[in-house]
Amino acid sequence: SVFASSTDFAGQCVSPRSAGSIDQYTGVAYGDTPGSLATELNWIRSFVNETYLWYDEVPAIDLSAYQVGASVPYFAPATNARSTKLMRTSIDVTNAFFNSQRTPLTTASGKPKDQFHFTYPTSEWSALSVAGTSVGFGFELALVASKPPRKILVAYQSPGTPAATNRLGRGVQFVSVNGVDVVNGSDVDTINEGLFSPIAGKSYTFQVLDPSSSAVRNVTMTAANVVSVPVQNVRALDTPTGSVGYMLFNDHLATSEGQLIAAVNQLKAVNGGAGVSDLVLDIRYNGGGLLSIASELAYMIAGASATDGKVFEKLSFNRKLGSNNSGYSTPFISKSKGYSTVEGEPLPRLSLPRVFVLTTGNTCSASESVINGLRGAGVDVIQIGTTTCGKPYGFFPQENCSTTYFTVQFKGVNNAGFGDYADGFVPDGVGVTTDNHLSGCTINDDFTRDLGDPEEAQLAAALQYRSSGTCPVLPASKRAGTGQIPVEPALLVRSVLRENRLLASRPK
Repeated sequence: SVFASSTDFAGQCVSPRSAGSIDQYTGVAYGDTPGSLATELNWIRSFVNETYLWYDEVPAIDLSAYQVGASVPYFAPATNARSTKLMRTSIDVTNAFFNSQRTPLTTASGKPKDQFHFTYPTSEWSALSVAGTSVGFGFELALVASKPPRKILVAYQSPGTPAATNRLGRGVQFVSVNGVDVVNGSDVDTINEGLFSPIAGKSYTFQVLDPSSSAVRNVTMTAANVVSVPVQNVRALDTPTGSVGYMLFNDHLATSEGQLIAAVNQLKAVNGGAGVSDLVLDIRYNGGGLLSIASELAYMIAGASATDGKVFEKLSFNRKLGSNNSGYSTPFISKSKGYSTVEGEPLPRLSLPRVFVLTTGNTCSASESVINGLRGAGVDVIQIGTTTCGKPYGFFPQENCSTTYFTVQFKGVNNAGFGDYADGFVPDGVGVTTDNHLSGCTINDDFTRDLGDPEEAQLAAALQYRSSGTCPVLPASKRAGTGQIPVEPALLVRSVLRENRLLASRPK
């Protein structure tokens, strides 16, 4: 179909922000003008039709059906499962209509082709992407069992947050939220609010069970803006065959740039400046973020000789955009972009011919770009963990009328031309190095040990594989189905904002 240009409707809002309003994080004026629900819906339809990677697969939708007070179809992005939603507000209407503007097709494995279509309040997107802040307590949760009897554990915490102060570390299990039983309770709204979407300034009381303890303790915290610490637990592990670097990397946020540079410099300085022999990059909880951060990290791992003259990720667009952007690509970035450090400074390099990556189904988007980009440069990537989420796609976030929209606009391929991993990267075993199947070991997440502990199951497997080229045979206590390591990889419950591959601006 042919629609009017999105620029004809841009910034015409049902509830415009006051004249002169500026994004406090970016300093950019919004420029809203009075409009209607119809102009916002027309903007969404035109924006998707112009830029969406699969624009020609979007079903025809009658805009008039989307009104406050109406009930409309809603499709869960992860499954395409259909439900019905009542539109109580204009925001409900625009979000539901945007949900309709996506392909209904599936991948070869049967999962939705587009699981990644979403919106977010612009104020919250700006706070997280620029300053690394979000409302919460400072923990990230793993949903080991989502149905009663539920099991919800802390996957990790950020230092300096209320979670850290209250010793809510890895493996801590939640028993109740404000008196509601987490394990078997029916008041899911209270559970969801307290654990996953707390309200700033509101106090919450949690009953928790520490690992290896039968004594429940109470923790009361007030939800507030907390600052994420994307890079943690940087250390060098001594082995009989040399030092092995380890770092936990959880978010490709702007704030991670300086922390990654500091981590690489720390690992370069060990052994009197000789550095580490290998690196274990723990990205099991890293849902992605800025593609340029991924490129900087890949360059720091591989070094100049391996990446010189090569593309980190080349982008392909829909037919409307592709003719003007056939050469649009992200290089291996060798100098800092200045997101959270001085712009233009040469990046430190480990210059390693191989890297071990620890992964789960929460390893997504820009994190998968690190894997794919390094492989395209000839670096041997050994995967330890479980299959990644499968997202060779990305966004150019677009703001309109207080909402930021994320619709898939490009697919990325590496220097070798490979990008077909919509069903994830799979750690198949020794000697497997074709397509989306990598050498390595299938090892489920281990909540019985701290991240970075050499005896934690995934890290221990990486160290063994490095030493002998074999995968460990897990003891009965750590086999799937015992309750210590889930049968299926645990779902990390976090903001969809952090499951992205993002570029700062889109091609014209």
